[in-house]
Amino acid sequence: MVKVKPFAALRPPKEIVTQVAAPPYDVLNSQEAKAMAGEKSLLHITKPEIDFDPIADEHSRQVYDRAVLNFREWREKGWLKRDPKPCYYVYSQTMDGRTQYGLVLCAHAQDYADGIIKKHELTRRDKEDDRMIHVRIQNANIEPVFFAYKDNAGLDAIVGRTVSSAPLYDFTDENGFVHRFWVIDAQSDIDEITRIFTSEVPAFYVADGHHRTAAAARVCEEKRANNPNHDGSEEYNWFMAVCFPSSQLKIIDYNRVVKDLNGLSKEEFLKALEKNFTVEEKGPGIYSPAALHNFGMYLDGSWYSLTAKPGRYDDSDPIGVLDVTVLSELVLDKILGIKDLRTDKRIDFVGGIRGLGELSRRVDSGEMKIAFALYPVSMKQLEDIADSGKIMPPKTTWFEPKLRSGLAIHTLD
Repeated sequence: MVKVKPFAALRPPKEIVTQVAAPPYDVLNSQEAKAMAGEKSLLHITKPEIDFDPIADEHSRQVYDRAVLNFREWREKGWLKRDPKPCYYVYSQTMDGRTQYGLVLCAHAQDYADGIIKKHELTRRDKEDDRMIHVRIQNANIEPVFFAYKDNAGLDAIVGRTVSSAPLYDFTDENGFVHRFWVIDAQSDIDEITRIFTSEVPAFYVADGHHRTAAAARVCEEKRANNPNHDGSEEYNWFMAVCFPSSQLKIIDYNRVVKDLNGLSKEEFLKALEKNFTVEEKGPGIYSPAALHNFGMYLDGSWYSLTAKPGRYDDSDPIGVLDVTVLSELVLDKILGIKDLRTDKRIDFVGGIRGLGELSRRVDSGEMKIAFALYPVSMKQLEDIADSGKIMPPKTTWFEPKLRSGLAIHTLD
């Protein structure tokens, strides 16, 4: 079973929460962050390169030093204040009429090492290293990771009772998504949440934040190795997560755009597709995939439907059944010559939140030659793959809305 505990969060006062809260560090580039960040924005802590003119290298020593300075300043000015006791928190997000309720808590780093916190994607060492530096220099988890867990009626009841009262924070972001936040400080509820997780919830599934999770676990290992008096009670053994019941989550499509046809003409490429797909031209109107193993493709001003022929995929294999696998093996690799999705510069990835119109826009602009729209993965597929110990191809899942950073911060001391 998972290990969890409450924590005394650093949080912004209610009257300035909208000025402090910010999108995650990895959904904005530096220019976008600089344009968005007001005086109190957490972006000055998570993307401190924006404090320099011109914008500095985000991996430079001066930028890391500025991050530490800004975090200290935010606390000294009272823009972040610590709760008086360890609590759990409820964080809800509403998008397109659908609401998901997450419990904000501390997960245990050893659970990641032991495979109780289950991943479904590989991580890149350089990105892990960058996140690890941020955790180390701040001695804090500034931004949470995003976990899922199998539904539990007892936890649902506590959350339902909590959210029947007025939220502490309640605001709508620039995308129209609603964020609400409650504090669970009654000791009886805190004890019951801890009991349920540690006795009834067998695993957490990393939904979003694989690199932050890996980095938090590595910082724990580092601190443990450097502490001759380590006894397991230290705060650095824990890191912050927002955990949602699986049934409340929805994975949206994660699409692909490619710069060229690998030396093929349009006619040669379409002919090559016909070996493994039924190809139907749909015209200039956007075509959205209708079901598993059906793809949308945009090429030369027209959308196409591609349907994988029977026998070209393995529905008995949790990886082989994924449309990202089918597309990667039968099109990106065999026809377009793209062998490694993580390193090949000819391919890019577009989250479905941007809409399929973004695919045609990038092709029509001349930046890309061709685009592929994929049917989204289900939470059941994600859990099956994580439970089997297998790894999805890169850039398979896109969760929306993203967690807002700055509503709670966990310090490691």
